Amino acid sequence: MSAIEIREVSTASELKIFYQLQNKLYKDCPQYVPSLDIDQKKMLTQDAALEYCKVCKWLAYKDGKPAGRIMAMINPRFNELYRMQKGRFGWYDFIEDFNVAKALMDTARKWLQEQGMTQVHGPLSYNTAGKQGMLLEGFDKVPPFNCLYNYPYYVDYMQRMGFEKEEDWVQYYMDVRELDKVPERLSRLGRLLMEKYDLHFLDLRNIKDSELPELARKFAHAYNGAFSSVPNFIPFTEEEVGKLVKSFVTLLPPDINCIIMDKDNDIAYFGFSLPSMSRALQKAGGNMFPLGWYHLLKAYRNYETIDMLLVGASPKWEGKGLSAICHTKLCQAYINKRTKYAICNPQIETNNAIKVWEESYNYRVYMRRRCWRTDL
Repeated sequence: MSAIEIREVSTASELKIFYQLQNKLYKDCPQYVPSLDIDQKKMLTQDAALEYCKVCKWLAYKDGKPAGRIMAMINPRFNELYRMQKGRFGWYDFIEDFNVAKALMDTARKWLQEQGMTQVHGPLSYNTAGKQGMLLEGFDKVPPFNCLYNYPYYVDYMQRMGFEKEEDWVQYYMDVRELDKVPERLSRLGRLLMEKYDLHFLDLRNIKDSELPELARKFAHAYNGAFSSVPNFIPFTEEEVGKLVKSFVTLLPPDINCIIMDKDNDIAYFGFSLPSMSRALQKAGGNMFPLGWYHLLKAYRNYETIDMLLVGASPKWEGKGLSAICHTKLCQAYINKRTKYAICNPQIETNNAIKVWEESYNYRVYMRRRCWRTDL
């Protein structure tokens, strides 16, 4: 039997192997979308969540060569909120060898037990913002840039290790070419709601830097309230929200994004989307230079495929139907930009808000993902 060794990541060179390993494992996979090395390194060393999360990373070596990776995490804010002692795993990748996958998971589980955890679930990131959910369906499709990809054998290995389903997420796909205009029922409802509640759109083109802190405060309230009932949700800290707001103001194209404000000038609803970066990141191969920046800039100006990143209503506006306003605006923008396809972010399979797709668009399931769990 080949020798398998598990080593804790403790040096800069080991960290580099850790965040580049997936690119090597998937180098011949046409569906895999690599992250930029610079983004991976920053997330693993400078993410705001590391101020309060406890983490440990390992690499697996088989016959002296890197063969897998895993990170175990403890988010105390999650455990305090849900009154649990639950750890999580992420950055979990491995060659097609069950013994490698199990050795990594056994190591992570042992560490979590030593920290007092009684359960583990994943694949997850530090919090709700990161990549999460092991792919169950859609292996032949290219995922959005902010979603995980994995080989089918991962699922078999998780089952063999005794993990069970905690929750599934579904991603939907819409063929915009089938629409010559926004569905009349949807646009009419949107107009009526705008007038009834005296709502207006925030002009994302004219937000000043001095206004960002107040916008971040309002978005924190809206975001944390919108997803408070979603399983495994963890409210963002002020620092995390500040970075998120700055990113969507500076990076997301205003014409395909939407923030609805109420008469008190508070955020009532939000919907963010971005031209697909997946093919550009594949061409970049994890590197911004020499030509990665060119591929990304070109993709940023190409609206053929849109990734729908995030939608939600602030607490007092839940159930008021404001999704009709947001989807009317975004759908019209996609039509104007001659978009062909729109892919939504992973949605919890029990999410009733997805009915706006069922009632208004010809949609299809694009991918399905799972969060696994087991006792320690």
